[in-house]
Amino acid sequence: MSKQLLILLALFMSVTAFAAGVPGDPEEGQPEISIHHQDDTTYYEYRINGELREIKVVPSVGKPYYLVPSEGHGSMVRIEESSLLIPKWVIFRW
Repeated sequence: MSKQLLILLALFMSVTAFAAGVPGDPEEGQPEISIHHQDDTTYYEYRINGELREIKVVPSVGKPYYLVPSEGHGSMVRIEESSLLIPKWVIFRW
């Protein structure tokens, strides 16, 4: 029993150390994420240094998608994959 516990503890510590050592982009900084709910949709706003970079839209029915600012128009463009490089690992799910 103690051998299994030690193996589990070592595995947990290695995963935590790896996740803590993932370098971000030091020039841009960490994104600030704000979550808003409207009707049956959840919006995740990603801002870096106060600038809106993308919005993840999660409807109650259907696939999530992203809105990113278009170049020079001041409007948003819909894309299917995130353009930000943010670690999005799922470690545990139940």
